[in-house]
Amino acid sequence: MAQAADSAPAFDFPSIDGGKYNTADWRGKPVLVVNTASMCGYTPQYTDLQALSDHYGDKAVVLAVPSDDFNQELADDAAVKEFCELNYNITLPMTTIEHVAKGAVHPFYAWVKEQSGFVPGWNFNKVLIGPDGQIVKSWGSNAQPLGAIKDQIDALLAAQG
Repeated sequence: MAQAADSAPAFDFPSIDGGKYNTADWRGKPVLVVNTASMCGYTPQYTDLQALSDHYGDKAVVLAVPSDDFNQELADDAAVKEFCELNYNITLPMTTIEHVAKGAVHPFYAWVKEQSGFVPGWNFNKVLIGPDGQIVKSWGSNAQPLGAIKDQIDALLAAQG
């Protein structure tokens, strides 16, 4: 059963730049959460994730969550930040390295599993949160950010009027 928007859970993510992100601050916007890795065959998706972020501006959020759960992330947050900035000009919000599928899983990913059964099976899995803070849809690594995912975000924005 879906929760009402005012009872949707909020999650804190530590920012790779210091400080934190709280998903409640993004209520009213679609939020695409993507578990990322720097040394993966899917890493070039950063280009399209940044393009999505640029395209939507303040109408939607693309949040990158680096993870080493599949042993393809760099050693520390500073290395990840530098890699993403130098290779992909990343300016979209990015968290510190987090567990998404193994070990002490971040509370957001534990909630996603509880609500939908979805657990990232690899890097660059995507979870779309609607403007009400609830899960809309999830995709695996092969889903391209500028394809069906963009279409789903466009539909959410169109429904808002």
